[in-house]
Order: sequence, then C-alpha cells, then structure tokens
Amino acid sequence: MRTDATHDQPTTATDETSIPTVTTVPADIPQQDPSEVDSGTGRRITLTTPISREDLEGIKVGDVIFLDGHITTCRDVAHRRLIEYGRELPVDVRDGAILHAGPIIRKVDGEEDKFEVVSVGPTTSSRMEKFEYEFIKQTGVRLIVGKGGMGPGTEAGCREFGALHCVFPAGNAVIAAVEVEEVEGAEWRDLGMPETLWTFRVKQFGPLIVSIDADGNNIFEQNKVVYNQRKDEALEKLYEKVRYIK
Repeated sequence: MRTDATHDQPTTATDETSIPTVTTVPADIPQQDPSEVDSGTGRRITLTTPISREDLEGIKVGDVIFLDGHITTCRDVAHRRLIEYGRELPVDVRDGAILHAGPIIRKVDGEEDKFEVVSVGPTTSSRMEKFEYEFIKQTGVRLIVGKGGMGPGTEAGCREFGALHCVFPAGNAVIAAVEVEEVEGAEWRDLGMPETLWTFRVKQFGPLIVSIDADGNNIFEQNKVVYNQRKDEALEKLYEKVRYIK
C-alpha cells in the first residue's frame, strides 16, 4: 500500500562467509543515458507492506520513502545461502522489504526470546550487487534498503520485477532503531548477530532516498555524469591559469 504526502513533510567465521567470485547478473543489460532520466522531486511517500508493483508506479529516484509494516535484515551470507546454496529463506519477503544491515540487538532481561534494537546501521549495498538480480527474481522483494549505490544487476532486477533500492542516510543508526516498534523474528541465528535475519515491525522507517526506481534509473549513475561534466568544466578553467604546470 502507498500513501503520498507533500514535499514538506562480528560475522561468524564459516565457509559461507567467504566472498564468492560468482557473479549473478543477466547478460545484455540495456543502458539508459542518465542525462535523459526524469528524477523525482523529493516527495515524501509512505509505503506499507505488503507492497504491490502498482504501488511503485511514478516513484522516481530522489523521492523519499517512509516505511510502515515489516522489514527484514538480509545481507551477505543470507544472499549467498539463497543464490549459491539454494537454501530457501526462512522469512517470506515477497512484496516486502529487506535491509542490508547488521544491527546491534540485545536480549530483553527476564523475557524468553524477546529482543530490542540498540542501533541499525545500514551496510554497504554494493557487496550484495553480485546476488541482487537473482535475489529479487526469486524472492519477489519490493523494497531494498542499504548504504551507497548498486549496479546494473540491481537496476535490471528492479526494472524487470518491480522493486526499488533506497539509501538510508549514514550516521543515523540510532534514529533507525527508534523507528523499530518490535523485533518479531530472528532466523538463521547460527550466523551470528550481524547476519541473522531479524524481522522488525516499523513505523515511518526512514528517510529512505530512492536510488534505483522501478524503471531501473540509478541516481548514483546520474550524479556521476553531472559530476564529470562539472569536473571537466572546472579543469578547463583551471588549466587556463596553470597551463605551465600541466
């Protein structure tokens, strides 16, 4: 479900934790000229799980998402177990959301199997790039949240199957923890705290800046083009003044 608002508004050491060399990215991924992409306007949009493909229509890179409902932490080893080892995820994330993060969790004293969140700092999403196309295809996840940009595999997955990649601003791990209402599940605990699949019930979890939209547009690639244009222009002016050095 979607609601639009106004603009104002330590991993355990197992064989599975080693970095694989296999890259699961489809061949012949069409590329779009970033200069031709229609960016969003920073609109505030609330998505509530379960999320349909239709809910993502019209959302552009640069728009800001706040999430209500559920999100499950899912990073390197969980991706590898699913894609390389063929192990089914113990959490159904179809039409749901995952978070590239290794949160700090503590047990609630005196309560069996009850946990609370201390902090939720997103981890670097590019580490999951080699798996993300197949992950989106197999799981049907709609919203992927992490830190930094992702590449052509994720772009293709978002475009073909209807998903978004969003960036949670760095340095806000405690804010993210406050937005978690309850820890509702903890699967694959054998992997240790960072890699466990923690399922959170969240309220207005965000801000999540859309970095890849459901059309496969990538704000990081757009910004590279803009940066390089500005860099070349600045260097030309600089070289006029210091050409004897050049």
